[in-house]
Amino acid sequence: MEPPAHASLATRTRPAAAMSPRPRRVLLLGATGTIGQATAAALVARGHAVTCVVRPRAGVGGRLDRDEIAHLLPCTTLRFGDITDPGPILAADDRFDVVVSCLASRTGAPEDAWAIDYQAHMNALAAALRAGASQMVLLSAICVQKPLLAFQQAKLAFETALIGSGLTYSIVRPTAFFKSLSGQIARVQAGKPFLTFGDGTLTACKPISDADLAAFLCDCLDDPDKHDAILPIGGPGPALTPRDQGEALFALTGRPPRYRRVPIGFLDTVIAALALLGRVVPSLTAKAELARIGRYYATESMLVWDPVTGRYDEDATPSTGTDTLVDFYADVIRGEARVERGDHAVFGADADRPG
Repeated sequence: MEPPAHASLATRTRPAAAMSPRPRRVLLLGATGTIGQATAAALVARGHAVTCVVRPRAGVGGRLDRDEIAHLLPCTTLRFGDITDPGPILAADDRFDVVVSCLASRTGAPEDAWAIDYQAHMNALAAALRAGASQMVLLSAICVQKPLLAFQQAKLAFETALIGSGLTYSIVRPTAFFKSLSGQIARVQAGKPFLTFGDGTLTACKPISDADLAAFLCDCLDDPDKHDAILPIGGPGPALTPRDQGEALFALTGRPPRYRRVPIGFLDTVIAALALLGRVVPSLTAKAELARIGRYYATESMLVWDPVTGRYDEDATPSTGTDTLVDFYADVIRGEARVERGDHAVFGADADRPG
């Protein structure tokens, strides 16, 4: 079996995780994704007893069977079933202290978003309450600050329900994931130009690795400063624009810098055409929403939004961890890590959903 996409950075030399002062019974959702795998490993390393609710055929396109899932999630208890209805998966006498969710819709299309980002979480919340849980750590997204899209509205709807549930909550809103910013590595290696929307400086983010994000999620169990809080978080170092990412790739590959600009107006034209055609062919309506998601990430930074100034604020966006995006690029180019973007590779270049 191939290593998970986060393998190299996850095993990079770093201080051993401290054992939790209060090991607990944790129900983990979304465990087969790359962030979920890293979170499961981090929870186990801290001494927690982890039960993962997973589909019998998980992974992109359902390519993972039960044995492969067990290989990816060692030292955990697996419960197989439909994540949209976890109640029947849990036994009547199951007891959990904490729910940690790394679950998210794959495409962000409206039907998928409301089924997973909202309803599946509502079902899991009800099941967790029945099982005695008193705390939930939710992996959300920083882009819900400006909710223009269906998946953002679905995430916010569940955030609101969680805040009102009576559970101790930590709502973690990360910036960009490494896998979401790695779609052009092979393109640059092949000598092709790096694609940017506009001049490549319209947006910026603080990318965070799976392992660093997993550590932060685990910290939420024990750190009272992270309880009953909404927590934006990014990785170490300054914010990076797409232009910065391209420069890093050209330096690492030894290729001469070449850029090709894609005008924002091109996305507007695509959206308008798909929306119009969607009146005749309903399936194109969902594609129009995917194009809107692409435009959102082409024009909005994944940083803390300051509503007073009307600007994204790099300095107000907290950082954590030690892994950098440039290190990850170097690992991929050396063949020491791979990028599994799966259904997130909706927009080709580098415009899929980072946060």
